[in-house]
Amino acid sequence: MTPTVTKIRPNDSVCVAVAPIEAGTVVTVDGTPLTVLEPIELGHKIALKEIAPGEGVYKFGVRIGRATQPIAKGAWVHAHNLKTDLEGTLEYSYTPQLHASAAPAQVPSFMGYRRPNGKVGTRNEIWIINSVGCVNRSAERISQLANQRFVRDNFDGVFSFSHPFGCSQLGDDLVNTRAVLGGLARNPNAGAVLVLGLGCENLQLDQLIKSIPDIDPKRLRFFNSQKVADEIEEGLKAVEELFEAMKDDRREPVPVSELTIGVKCGGSDGFSGITANPLVGRITDALTSYNGSVLQTEVPEMFGAEQLLMNRAASRKVFDGIVALINNFKEYFLKYGQPVYENPSPGNKAGGITTLEEKSLGAIQKGGNAVITEVLEYGQPITQRGLVLVNAPGNDGVSSTAMTASGATILLFTTGRGTPLGFPVPTIKISTNSAIHAAKPGWIDFNAGKLLDGQATFESLTDEFMTYLLDVASGRIKTKNEVNGYKEIAIWKTGVTL
Repeated sequence: MTPTVTKIRPNDSVCVAVAPIEAGTVVTVDGTPLTVLEPIELGHKIALKEIAPGEGVYKFGVRIGRATQPIAKGAWVHAHNLKTDLEGTLEYSYTPQLHASAAPAQVPSFMGYRRPNGKVGTRNEIWIINSVGCVNRSAERISQLANQRFVRDNFDGVFSFSHPFGCSQLGDDLVNTRAVLGGLARNPNAGAVLVLGLGCENLQLDQLIKSIPDIDPKRLRFFNSQKVADEIEEGLKAVEELFEAMKDDRREPVPVSELTIGVKCGGSDGFSGITANPLVGRITDALTSYNGSVLQTEVPEMFGAEQLLMNRAASRKVFDGIVALINNFKEYFLKYGQPVYENPSPGNKAGGITTLEEKSLGAIQKGGNAVITEVLEYGQPITQRGLVLVNAPGNDGVSSTAMTASGATILLFTTGRGTPLGFPVPTIKISTNSAIHAAKPGWIDFNAGKLLDGQATFESLTDEFMTYLLDVASGRIKTKNEVNGYKEIAIWKTGVTL
């Protein structure tokens, strides 16, 4: 069988190997034969023309960097001969190009849990939120014992989320920790919340409780462990009271406009921007056309593609918010003497991604063509429907936690290299290629690699995935992170520790 390649846009100067290719193999691109000069691994780039030193290299129809040496037609294009163009902060122009999808005649629904504040959850759980890392093990013990004691069909379990923070923190770090923990407590998947403190930490319990005034008091319990004789028994008593408050919770049909998802990529490869991310982008376009909400973050993975996002800002105010989001993050890197282009990761490079521009152009496709309606600070709750950007780094744990804290009740997580990670809400892992789907069935929920194999079209796979997503939202399907019990959080730390 002849190895195949794919060319993404008509003006691209590279194509991508869909299968490993041996040196001397002749492939066909746009009806023209191309002799491959050296071995090419899956997901890596091949020059479609001779490229001179300093000349731009194009993929996704956009410049992804410049050649550092002469590149022959048919040669491998990667870190040895391609370099980023990115440096410092930039000035941007507001040139809106809005292409919002037309509102559909019929809006699909899912079975969700409507909360007293009107928000809708996809799970009915009790979450134990720790104000400080000192009580991590106590919270874990309470959740373990509570899950043995409290079982009901309409109840999805008690979960605690360990972290090392809440004490010895100052300034922005303390503010960030409080904002994220408060955001988690407000997440609609938490039918009830126990906030567990120690008593002497910097993040005082009363401050954390004041930051979440919109929680139904019947569904909130809190105490400092230093003030009770046995924090485990006190915690179990609190959980029992919360369990009683949730006893009548039932799923009900709600329109998909009530769904809030977060979109994320981790362990990306050369196919992320070709299969899984564009598939998620189609879901973003569909959900926002239904007036649903989609959160997107990983700010450093917008560098090099940010103008495309800015052109989709719903207003000048949103545009200004995106400019501040990008340039403030670049200044954060420069403040610590780090280059803004220190990305992709070793795994990304092994998968065929060379420059940050290339990674970013693939990553932003998770947002489809949707209009961007809001820009959120780290830990800030979503207030607008549509596509919303969240300030957070690219780190999988930190960015996924940030979107959960801002209100996401499901995460769509694309990956080409694979990862077992999971977060407080159902985390749907979508593989970019069939190989990782076959190799890691305990990690991957859905295979977008079928697009490469010719087993599906974007249209058919979008329909299939939307059905899958609504089944997950309705509780008919548990994601692999739920089955495996992988529900973790990570909090962004930027400052000193006392």
